[in-house]
Formats: sequence, C-alpha cells, structure tokens
Amino acid sequence: MDIEEHDFFHQMTMLICSSLDIETALQRALDYLGNFMPVDAIFLHLYEQNFGALRTMAEVKASGSRRLEIIIPLGREGRDSFEKPGVPNVRVVNRPEADPVIKKIAETLKLTESSFLILRCVIEGKRLGSLTLVANGRDRYTEENARLLSLLNEPFAIALSNALRYQEVLQLKDMLTDDNRYLHQELFRMSSDEIIGGAFGLKDVMEMIRKVASLESPVLLLGESGVGKGVIAGAIHHLSPRRKGPFITVNSGAIPETLMDSELFGHEKGAFTGAIEQKRGRFERANQGTIFLDEIGELSPQAQVRMLRVLEEKVIERVGGTKSIPLDIRIIAATHRNLRDMVKTNQFREDLWFRINVFPLKVPPLRERKEDIPSLVYHFINKKTKELKLPQIPEVAQGAIDRLIAYNWPGNVRELENVVEREMILNKSGPLTFTVMVGKRRSADPSTSVELWDGSLNLDEVCALHIRRGLARAKGIVHGSKGAAALLGVNPSTLRSRMKKLGIPYGKKYKR
Repeated sequence: MDIEEHDFFHQMTMLICSSLDIETALQRALDYLGNFMPVDAIFLHLYEQNFGALRTMAEVKASGSRRLEIIIPLGREGRDSFEKPGVPNVRVVNRPEADPVIKKIAETLKLTESSFLILRCVIEGKRLGSLTLVANGRDRYTEENARLLSLLNEPFAIALSNALRYQEVLQLKDMLTDDNRYLHQELFRMSSDEIIGGAFGLKDVMEMIRKVASLESPVLLLGESGVGKGVIAGAIHHLSPRRKGPFITVNSGAIPETLMDSELFGHEKGAFTGAIEQKRGRFERANQGTIFLDEIGELSPQAQVRMLRVLEEKVIERVGGTKSIPLDIRIIAATHRNLRDMVKTNQFREDLWFRINVFPLKVPPLRERKEDIPSLVYHFINKKTKELKLPQIPEVAQGAIDRLIAYNWPGNVRELENVVEREMILNKSGPLTFTVMVGKRRSADPSTSVELWDGSLNLDEVCALHIRRGLARAKGIVHGSKGAAALLGVNPSTLRSRMKKLGIPYGKKYKR
C-alpha cells in the first residue's frame, strides 16, 4: 500500500467512525469519496437471511440523508446469488438488469439507469450487509474503483455493527420511555413506499390510487375480507386534496337497523326517547373530508334507499329535524361480496350500485402477492413487539418465511397478523417458527407443511393437537431424551396418562 492509499484509508476510517449516527458518517464519507470516484448516492443494506430479503436502512446524497425501512424481497434466485460463496467482497455492476439482486434493488429504488459499486460488509466471517455506491448513468465504475473501495471493508463493517447495536439501544430506550411512540408513528402511512407491498404486490393498486386520489370520483374497493381495504381507503384520502379533512369509517353491517338513521345522519334533542342532546351523524362529521362505507353490501334494503338519497343529493336531515344540511364529502365504499350478482337477485339496489361503481378497484388477496409476506411479517413483528411490551424483537427461525409463503392464507393479511401475534405470544424470546397456523393444509412437502388448528377453543382438543404434534416429531416415542415427553416438557407417566384420557395412541398402537 503506497502513501496515497495509506492516507485514503486513514481519512476514510476517521470519517466512517466519526459518528454513531450512520447517516452522518455516510454523509461525510460520500463527500470525501467523491474526490476519487463517481458517486451520487450511498445506500446501506442489511441482509435479513431469515426473511430472504434486504432491508435498506439509509440513503445518503449530496443534498442530504434519510433513514429508510424498505424491505426488498429477493426471491429464490436473488437469495441464492446473495448467499453464494466465493463472490468477491466488492463488485462492479454497471448494468443492473444483468444481476438478480441489483436488478431488484434498482427497480425498488428507481435507479434502473445507474451504475452500482457494491461492498460486502463482513466482520469476523459474518456477513452483515452491503454498502452500495450509485452513480447516475451506465458504465461509470471501473475495477480500480472497486480495488480502492475494497480497502474499506473493515471500517464500514465495524461502523455498521456499531450502528446496529446503537440502534438496538435506542429502540429499547424508546420502548421503555414511550410505549405508544410506535402507534403514533405507524398510525397510517401516506405514500406508496410506506404501504406494505406498495412497491411489489400492490404496485398496480397504488398506480390506480395515484390516478384517482386527486379527483372527487367515488371509489369502490373490491376484495376478500382481510386484504386491507381500509388501509387502501385511507391511502386514497391521505393522497387527496382532502387529506386535512376528517376520514370517517362506517361499518355498514355493524350498525343495527334501529340505530342506522341516528348513527349516520344524527338526531335533534328530544327526537326520540333517550335523545337528551343534539348529535351529529357520521356523514356530517365527514364534511369536507372522506367517508368510508365499509362492507356496503351488508346494508339492508331500507338502509340502501336512505343511503342512495344522501349520495345523490349530498344533503342530510337529522332525525327529528326539518333543516337540510348540505355535505361536501367524498365517498369510498368497500365490499367483499359480488354486488353485480346481488343486483341480479334484488339484494342490492341497481341505482345505488351505479352510484358507487364509478371507479372499481380490486385489492388482490395475499395468496396472489406472496412476495409481500417478508415485508408484512417484519412490519407485524415490530408492531407486536411494542404492543406486547417484549424486551426485544424476537428472531425468525431459518425456513419460517418459506413456511408462511407455502400457506394459502384464506384470511389474508388479517390472518397473517393474527398468526404473527400468536407465535410471538407462544415464543416471546424466539425464534419464531410458525409451525402452527389457522387454516387448511396447502403443501404436501413435509418440510413446509404445518399442523392445523381448526379454530376450536375446547381445551382438550387444543391439548390433544399439541400432544399429537410432539408425538409425531418424536416418531411415536414417549420416553427418552428425544421422546415426546422431553419435547413437551412433562413427565412420561403424566403424558401417557393424558394421552390415554384423550384417546391418543402411542407406542405400538401409534406405529400401527
């Protein structure tokens, strides 16, 4: 190493290690690196092996830096390429479409016309992540640039390791001092990158949202229960000119018929027994904002008539009142039912359907966008860690994400959230394996199949299922270090007694 390289290494090491705040350190590094090679941006990626994904942590440009939390699912080809041994620590990728990992990164970060210089951050033989230098345009990097950057593997790896530990300390401090911080931050995301799957499985949906959000046209969201229609409705509102106005949700099927008029349109004092004061209805509270009519297909015929008048005239009258109240609202409706078929069978008014079916938007079920599962699991684990007040974020076991991807998810995103929460309750310290899920068996592959729980809350049935799982794993053996009793943490005699009571065969009967 000549004197110039010594000086380069010394200066860069000082800059990289000058701050525990990784964005600040990378900002200083970018300014200095620009003297030796082309660089318009630096991205820091953490490889989440158990998720089979990259987590983009930070972006630094000459104009400034920002902390990111972007999950980039790699797919099998990308994961194999990323984990392949013998790959050099520094790679030049001047054509991102030729590399499965860089192609995915470039598409997600909208850098398809850029050149990439990737440094693998390895410390004590452990792969932590990658530092990616980006230059606008094609064929910008050379092998000389790669050789110079390779000198910085250890400083960058140390800085990344320190930043991760520092981040964990800050997370623990935040959890102890403000348990509700996460709920305030994650109450709702207002851009496509912040909606889980907005860049992948929901990409087409987000394109449609951008087209309709700025307009006043009614939107009808179609999709199965649990796909996230409420989140999409919120995104339309927050991307619209009405974002500063109220966003009022009405669960059409949850309001009793006798209370429908009062809940939706309000009432005057003395309008009926118990009306001791004036009350504004939900339509009135949504004035100058958006009203979300969830599960509109559940409305009774009488309620459909009243709803139609409001949607056509944008005027309401409170129960017991005589004054017409004009409304300035936008309508977003949602349903999991087939309204066209309901119209044919006279279960839903055709004129009301025409009124709300201006811009239908189908939200795909989770089984059609399984590439979003790693991002959703990461999101729910962080969310539930705070809600359950766990001391640290539990790890995900190797192969657990593949097990989730193999499942069909009849309950969609809502079911996935419930499965994550249940697994975290059962394994608070991890690792999270997701070996028990609610639903139907989908995979015949023993390595990815899961034991079923039919939703019963009967204690004997749940206990019997768990014992059968342990017995199956122990191949019918009850006693011994590898027997079912040891796996379940009970005395063999106690287990045999319990199995006899529940009618579970074991020993020779199990083998037969």
